[in-house]
Amino acid sequence: MLDTSPLTAAVERFADRLRAMPQSRLQQGAAARALELARELSVRSQALEAHREGAGAAPAREMPDAGVFVVGDQVAVAGLDLAEALRAVGAEGAPETAGAPSVMLDEAVRLVERAEAGAAR
Repeated sequence: MLDTSPLTAAVERFADRLRAMPQSRLQQGAAARALELARELSVRSQALEAHREGAGAAPAREMPDAGVFVVGDQVAVAGLDLAEALRAVGAEGAPETAGAPSVMLDEAVRLVERAEAGAAR
């Protein structure tokens, strides 16, 4: 089974930081960067889940912009969904068009870390 704890730890850390940020900092771009991350993580998990379910290449549903105060929760949900999808793919086998689950995991962790660093500026 694929150990997704690096992803869940990075996601939870960033989500907690977002939840603790003042409104002014969120409005200065941290929330926008976080929403972009949540949307990317969501697209990735939907693609993995569609492959597992045999649904093919259905259009991804976009994470809505629900406001600056919920973006931490959106990052957490999208990140944990991706971690679960990666665990499932790790157990069943990755789609031919995707990389190895461990590579996808590393990419996702880097995305979270870059978004967190950008939001901290």
